[in-house]
Amino acid sequence: MSKASIVFAFLFVLILYGGTTYYVGYRLFRWLLFLFPHLNGFIFSIIYSLIAFTLIVGFIPFPGAFKHIANWLGSYWMGFFIYFLLFFVLLDIVFIVLRLLNVEITSTLHFFGGLAVILLTIGFVSYGLYNATQLKHVSYSVSFDEKTAASGMKIVLISDLHLGAVNSENRLEAIVDEINRLKPDLVCMPGDIFNDYFGSIQNPEKAIETLKKLNATYGVYASLGNHDAGKTFSHMLNFLEQSNITLLNDEYTVIDDRLILVGRLDPNPIGGYGELKRKDIGHLFEQMNPDLPVVVMDHTPISLDEYGKEVDLIVSGHTHKGQVFPGNLITKRIFEVDYGHYRRNENSPQVIVTSGVGTWGMPMRVGTNNEIVSIRIH
Repeated sequence: MSKASIVFAFLFVLILYGGTTYYVGYRLFRWLLFLFPHLNGFIFSIIYSLIAFTLIVGFIPFPGAFKHIANWLGSYWMGFFIYFLLFFVLLDIVFIVLRLLNVEITSTLHFFGGLAVILLTIGFVSYGLYNATQLKHVSYSVSFDEKTAASGMKIVLISDLHLGAVNSENRLEAIVDEINRLKPDLVCMPGDIFNDYFGSIQNPEKAIETLKKLNATYGVYASLGNHDAGKTFSHMLNFLEQSNITLLNDEYTVIDDRLILVGRLDPNPIGGYGELKRKDIGHLFEQMNPDLPVVVMDHTPISLDEYGKEVDLIVSGHTHKGQVFPGNLITKRIFEVDYGHYRRNENSPQVIVTSGVGTWGMPMRVGTNNEIVSIRIH
């Protein structure tokens, strides 16, 4: 993507956010006037604008406490903003329909309509915040036809830790404990271990010590996601090494002469991987034992056409299954498979896409779960 395209996309998003933020702020202010008729519009605008601006600041890699506070406020505001926008738009559509039916839209109707928006938003956000603290377990059974060398193996799959995001480190110890309780043979982490900026992690030393407790018979392996990149990329690599997590960058390794594990670089890293670039790995498959099953960690499930019969299983994340409703409706349209166990046809590999074990942006889950995936090979 060219610099001009990036600037255009940034300006488009900024204008879109500015317009929708103004719409939500105006509707909130008009409703608050029912309760506080003398509410000062200028003071409201200043406070509201500062809160809304934290969402933008949260994506800028500022160092220090200011970044942490802005990131925290912006993340929570994102959740409120999405549902305020959704429900105010729905309310206005209802009002338009009522007007077409010649129903008078009274001030009382405006008040109770706005109240419904407020209560629904608080309800959805509250549930989302609670649900994001819960860990769910999902299990799949897969078989690889004549390739039986890996039969009986258990792979535990987690993706999208997003270390550095709000509340991400609070969940880490519970995640490690739950994985160890499953007694995996292999742990696979296909990307987005970090949340763009390494400096956002509050206590990297503690996170390293926690991840080092992961216990798998044949070890812990990872590939890079689109957020595992940028100016602090070298710090991320060092973190993974210290955590005893083996990173595969368009490389493969043989696990106990029973299974071949491949790790791919993400095709769209935010800020880049330095000198590393995703490359064609077709030549690697020629070097592999054809009798062993091949599992590929590829963070974003958009490259299915790159793989054929030589690959038995692809494990991915990235989509979060939309994370909060109605995001799941969007991811279903964008990706051939945005969640679950899928196979296009008999000449294609099986694919398992997880909704992830962490959250990006708002620390919420509505209609989706933070999950740990167990894959039993038969």
